[in-house]
Amino acid sequence: MKPFAIAALAATALALSACGDNLGAAKPLNVVSGHVVLGTTPDRPAVGYFRVQGGPQPVQLVAVTTDLAQRVEMHESLRENGVMTMKPITSADVPAKGELVFKQGGKHLMIWGINGAAVRAGKLPMQFVFTNNNNERILFDLVIKPAEGATGEAAMDHSAMGHGENKGEDKAAADAAKQ
Repeated sequence: MKPFAIAALAATALALSACGDNLGAAKPLNVVSGHVVLGTTPDRPAVGYFRVQGGPQPVQLVAVTTDLAQRVEMHESLRENGVMTMKPITSADVPAKGELVFKQGGKHLMIWGINGAAVRAGKLPMQFVFTNNNNERILFDLVIKPAEGATGEAAMDHSAMGHGENKGEDKAAADAAKQ
């Protein structure tokens, strides 16, 4: 009976110490949801949306990548002089214990040339890169949704929006970036 009592006491001590360690512990930086909406035609880019919960320290999201698409860019839609425009962004702030949301009408991903196998699987594995102590990388699968009709969220024609051409970029390079 004595060995059983010692084992029970040890198990209780471990359980209590584990509980004590979690008290006041900050939640880690994490990608918690997201999806991709395919373009209305194969030559149109897909659009990606997601939500990141901030950890104990503020960080920046500096890249979102995947091996199963030709190109991924972070963009932001803005209303300037009464016209919706879209501009590439190089980073997005994730506040400590806060939230970063990429959503329709705001920050979003533009994704060109998604691999057919990913589309058939219904998910696109993504790598989110942050600027914290160790340049943390979080892997997260974005669910792939089909394009909606002309009134759906995927119908936004990003090719008609400004991509920063007015900032002195070469017009030919800007036009190529739209395709």
